[in-house]
Amino acid sequence: MTASSPRTEPDFPTEDAVEAFLREHPDFFERHLSLLDVLRLPHPAGGSVSLIERQVSLLREKNRYLEQRMAELVERARENERMGLHLHRLARTLMHAEGLDAVLALTQEALRDELKAELVSIRLAAQDSSDLHRLAPVELEQFEELFARGRAICGRLPRPALEALFGDDAAGIGSAILMPLSVDGRKIGVLGLGSRSPERFLPDMGTYFVTHLGELLAEAICCHDARCCATG
Repeated sequence: MTASSPRTEPDFPTEDAVEAFLREHPDFFERHLSLLDVLRLPHPAGGSVSLIERQVSLLREKNRYLEQRMAELVERARENERMGLHLHRLARTLMHAEGLDAVLALTQEALRDELKAELVSIRLAAQDSSDLHRLAPVELEQFEELFARGRAICGRLPRPALEALFGDDAAGIGSAILMPLSVDGRKIGVLGLGSRSPERFLPDMGTYFVTHLGELLAEAICCHDARCCATG
C-alpha cells in the first residue's frame, strides 16, 4: 500500500488580487448580475444589504451632497451679485456727494445696511488732527503694520488700534475688520467695523466687499480733502 499524498488547501486568490482584478474589470458585475443580489454588505444602521442596495444608498448620499454644494454655490453667487450692486450704487452716490462729511456719512450708512456692522469708524490720516475724523500722529502709529500689509485684517484685533478708532466703545468689541485706506501708496485713513460678537468677523472670512468699498472710499476722500492726499 502506498502512502497517500497529503491534502492541500485550494489556492484562493488574496483580497488584494481580487481588488486588483475588479479594478481592471469594472464591468465584471454587468456580466454576472446575479452576484449583486448574493453579495451582502454591512449597513451602518445594522444588518446587511445587497451590493446593489448599498450602491443605490451611496449614490443617494452623493446626490444629496452635490445638491447641497450646488445650493451653497448659487447662494454665494447671489450674495456676490448683491454686493456688486451695492458697490455700484455706492460709487454712483459718492460721485455726487457734496463734501467730505457727506462721503463719510453715506459710506457708514452703506456698511451698516450691507454688513450689518454694529460699529463703523472712518478716521483720516492727515497732518491736521484737529477734528473728530482725524487720527493724531500717535494714533496713526498703531496702524503702521496694517498699511504695510495693504489689505484688510479681521478677528480679535489689538486693543490700542481699536481704541484709536472706536474710543470708549472699543472695550465692548469682540471682533472687528480694519481696512487701510490708501491711494498710490499715500495713507488716506483707516476704516473699521466692529461687533460685540467674537464670531462676527473671523480671520478667515472673505473681505471682497470691504476691500473694494475701501478703494472707492479712499478715492472719494481724496476728491474732497487735499490734506489727506498730501499725507505720505
